[in-house]
Amino acid sequence: MLKGKTALVTGSTSGIGLGIAKALAQQGANVVLNGFGDVEGPRAEVQAAGRAHGAKVAYHGADMSRVADIEDMVAYSVRNFGQVDILVNNAGIQHVAPIEDFAPERWDAVIAINLSSAFHATRLVLPSMQAADNGKGWGRIINVASVHGLVGSAQKSAYVAAKHGLVGLTKVCALENATTGITCNAICPGWVLTPLVQKQVDAKAADQGISVADATKQLLAEKEPSLQFTTPEELGALAVFFCSPAGANVRGVAWNMDGGWAAQ
Repeated sequence: MLKGKTALVTGSTSGIGLGIAKALAQQGANVVLNGFGDVEGPRAEVQAAGRAHGAKVAYHGADMSRVADIEDMVAYSVRNFGQVDILVNNAGIQHVAPIEDFAPERWDAVIAINLSSAFHATRLVLPSMQAADNGKGWGRIINVASVHGLVGSAQKSAYVAAKHGLVGLTKVCALENATTGITCNAICPGWVLTPLVQKQVDAKAADQGISVADATKQLLAEKEPSLQFTTPEELGALAVFFCSPAGANVRGVAWNMDGGWAAQ
């Protein structure tokens, strides 16, 4: 379905971003990966996912807190593939503390990576998306927000503020491009069993002297009525839907995949 398209997925060397990158490659899209840590393992996974369609995979190590790095990443993507057709703004970090104890530099870092990076990547890819299809425009911008873009939780002031901001940015981008072939939507997951969340589960188990299984149940029971994690594969399938013809008039939504969290 996406053969000949190119997807830039930020924060895609693990977790949600990697799941979305693989799902897009399975549909034939060329993929530009971004992130820290192991690169060759994720690259091989995405290449394997797209092999049947001849999808190509590139990587750029942009620090998403640096505007110049983001500009270089977009330019690199264009040099390699000619166009960014699909932008997935997924890069994110977390810091937890009460507001009065929240270190200002941590606030700045969370806002920069979770919100401002999405703005910069979006502003850079929009002109070429708007010029696509003989000026009628074609593009898909998918912002990976969070259920915390819809509701709050204590001690997560920067994260919640950034994710609410990301939902707002999504709506404005969708409205500004509403008469074109460019859509912008947000995905709002609840708990997803990424390496970061697994660390939280393990820490909870260690702190309370309980099993990892019991710590997992406790974590889910606090917020997520389904008592199950959303998977990167499920989020990838939703991203594919947004990119499909069926998603052509889905514009400006904040689509929560959260096991009922926000329904409470």
